[in-house]
Amino acid sequence: MNKTDLHTHSTVSDGTLTPTELIKKAAEIGLETIALTDHDTIEGIGEALEAAKAFPNLEVIAGTELSSLYKDREIHIVGLFLDLTNKEFVSALEDLKEKRIKRNKKMINKLRGLGLDLSYDELLSVSGGKVVTRAHFARLLQEKGYAESKNEAFLKYIGAGKPGYVKREVLTAEKAIALIKTGGGLPIIAHPFAYGFNIDELEQMAADFSFWGAVGMECYYSTHTEEETLLALSLCRTYDLLPSGGSDFHGENKPGLELGTGYGGLEVPRQILDDLKVKKYGKKIS
Repeated sequence: MNKTDLHTHSTVSDGTLTPTELIKKAAEIGLETIALTDHDTIEGIGEALEAAKAFPNLEVIAGTELSSLYKDREIHIVGLFLDLTNKEFVSALEDLKEKRIKRNKKMINKLRGLGLDLSYDELLSVSGGKVVTRAHFARLLQEKGYAESKNEAFLKYIGAGKPGYVKREVLTAEKAIALIKTGGGLPIIAHPFAYGFNIDELEQMAADFSFWGAVGMECYYSTHTEEETLLALSLCRTYDLLPSGGSDFHGENKPGLELGTGYGGLEVPRQILDDLKVKKYGKKIS
């Protein structure tokens, strides 16, 4: 099975396993390396590192997944090998968290204005009090009977352009890349085929992000076809980016998508991790 997974989520953002549970699961299925990359936060990394002490054969990489704006689209950038002690980086993440809180409260007010009996406290209860995402809104709407499924909640209320939606303040892609580098991390373009770009636009994104300091792109990803993986690898070669990859595991919030193997066929080559470590540390690290 695949022994490397460089894109995962816990309950600290929109996953359904706690960092401790995620690390335990990773060890149980035989992963050797896992990166915890919760949205716009590193709050779960400490717990994950502590849990990993019980599994000496499992390496935990400190990561995050930042939302950014590029050509009027929200693009996600994974940061790997972060310095958790960098005060400037940590402070910037706190600022992003505050902006997210303000946006979530505005969304609650809009939904209440539609006649839905929802409260911010209920939303926090659903999320566990950590980073709240629209996935938590969807779960709350489903639990309260306003939507039959999470997908319907997005289609009816909280998807872009829907009556309960509020656009979130996010960093530009250039600033998000710079922030990850401030935190000592490697900026990686996440799931490049998720944004609806055509081939020319993908090339332009790869060129722009590389110019701004991104070091990699997710070529190995749960939903990629073989053709998409090959195209991503080609873009990496052309624009001086390193391949990366991961499942984007969210637990029950992405049914059927498993840690390490995605929908069954995902495998992130060990060489990917080795090359990223050379980029980070300037030498091969075992």
